[in-house]
Amino acid sequence: MSELLPLDPKTLFLLYFWANFFICILIFSYSFSYATSDNRKILKIFGFGKLLLTIGWILIALRNLVPDFISINIANTLIFLSCCYETIAMLSLLKTKSKKRYKWQIGITIAAAAIFNVAAFLDSSINTRVLIVSVGIFAIYLPPTIRYSFEKRNTFFRNFYVFCYGGFEMLLIMRTVYNFLNPQEQFFNNSVFDSLYSISLFLLTLIGTVGFLLLVKEKQDLKIRKLLSDKNQFFSIIAHDLRGPLGSSVGLSEILVEEIDSYSLEEIKEITEMLHQSNKNSYKLLENLLDWSRVQTGMIEFSPKKIILNTLINENIELNKNAALNKNISLCFKSDQLVEVEADKNMIDTVVRNLLTNAIKFTEKNGKIDVKLIVKNQKAEVSIIDNGIGIPDNVKEKLFKINRKATQKGTENETGSGLGLLLCSEFIKKHKGEIWANGEPGKGSTFVFTLPLEQR
Repeated sequence: MSELLPLDPKTLFLLYFWANFFICILIFSYSFSYATSDNRKILKIFGFGKLLLTIGWILIALRNLVPDFISINIANTLIFLSCCYETIAMLSLLKTKSKKRYKWQIGITIAAAAIFNVAAFLDSSINTRVLIVSVGIFAIYLPPTIRYSFEKRNTFFRNFYVFCYGGFEMLLIMRTVYNFLNPQEQFFNNSVFDSLYSISLFLLTLIGTVGFLLLVKEKQDLKIRKLLSDKNQFFSIIAHDLRGPLGSSVGLSEILVEEIDSYSLEEIKEITEMLHQSNKNSYKLLENLLDWSRVQTGMIEFSPKKIILNTLINENIELNKNAALNKNISLCFKSDQLVEVEADKNMIDTVVRNLLTNAIKFTEKNGKIDVKLIVKNQKAEVSIIDNGIGIPDNVKEKLFKINRKATQKGTENETGSGLGLLLCSEFIKKHKGEIWANGEPGKGSTFVFTLPLEQR
């Protein structure tokens, strides 16, 4: 057994090099050929990590042929960096993302690389350096492995991926314990344990990469299924909601064409106003449908710039003053400070305009609408509060979801498709903010959205 298992360490390093080299080709080829724009960025990060790992293995294999600073310090620093890139790509596939997690990974990597380089400059033993590398890589991979283990959405590929990286972590623990109990005196070691460890590590690296690609494909398939579902709902909205106002327009115009001589001027004026309102509803629906479809297909460019949120809200209140005056609704804006955010002005304009239009629609005559702007937890929070008809529970749970139709008539029988709120939700997501609604029937409603003061 001991005669068969030990392998030439340099041969193993060359094997690592070629394996990582072909993995790089595979990942970059997949990213350019099949991946969506979102996944392409994740694949490039993962591929860049593998590329750094490939270079690191080359430099290690050149031990005793190049200066120690290159084959030890630079090589191992590149390996730490490659682990950092790989784990950031892993974290990017999780449903819940946080910039703090990425900063945490970078922090662990910098600490591991710094400790190793200090140990190398202090001329520490080979065994000490091996232990530092093993513990450092273990520390870098541990947070994403734990987060994947506790991810709510469990699938076969996710469990498979956790199994691979859990096994990888176990191997690192075994290596650390083994080297602690059996100090390594030479870098290239021909022991049975090292051979088994290297072969296992090599196989888990290959299987883990396959698992990563399967997770990327799974995420892509889920997005495609959602887009198909949204597309079906999109056509359903067109078929149902657009037919109503267009049917009214056709009916009213037919009356004017065929019986205009039998109506008085006042009656003609009334029919014309109804026709105008019907056409306005059709136009608004088409405008929202177009904007929503452009968001889904990525045709709306996200261009954040520094804007004063107070000014933007005041501009939209001025635009909606006439609509509010028609129902004698008081429209007030309150804020104790100027709030500057980095945001796409057109998108936030659309959000504020839609929420104000909704508030006016669902508020009775002589009602009141308050707009409040505060800073809370490093976020700008905008609240639009009305004392209108409120939100029924069966409608509240369907808000901001295209697959759940959430509509109710306004105080003057105004109709809507619910697409305005969908647009608001999409635009706020683009800004890494949140949007929600509170309200009870007969007690008014409050729509709130937040924007980070600093883009994450």
